Amino acid sequence: MSKPNYSGTFHMVEQENMDAYLAALDINFALRKIVCLLKPTKEITHDPATGAMKIRTLTTLKNFNMDFAIGKEFTEDLGPVDGRTCQTTVDWEGDKLVCVQRGEKEGRGWTHWLEGDKLHLVRMYVWGQKMRVKRPKQRETWGRTGNKENRSRKGKQSLH
Repeated sequence: MSKPNYSGTFHMVEQENMDAYLAALDINFALRKIVCLLKPTKEITHDPATGAMKIRTLTTLKNFNMDFAIGKEFTEDLGPVDGRTCQTTVDWEGDKLVCVQRGEKEGRGWTHWLEGDKLHLVRMYVWGQKMRVKRPKQRETWGRTGNKENRSRKGKQSLH
């Protein structure tokens, strides 16, 4: 079965639980509040034949770039996000892209999937060796550029 091509430009239309997710990662209060107000654009270049992928998340505060090959571990610089580095692997789980990040904050990762013109993202953080207590999940929905509904870049945002 062929994998979907994630290439495109997407604008955030909704996010849930960002503040709680960032607090679980020990991000300071001021930065959390600023991040929760941002409406980033995500540019993805994906070559399904080779597995090469570039994800650019563009904001008015900072930009974040990820270049990787699906299925191959790489060192990810999370400096623009939280000042850390980690070993990251992004791989397929069905039609979804699943990311596992190993480093100072164990149990981090995310899942991306497409539904029509919508790109979905769930970030998660699990902590605790014995209990594996799940911390808050953070969810985002991104609309592909060109879709009339998404051009306005308006969307609801929950700061809980």
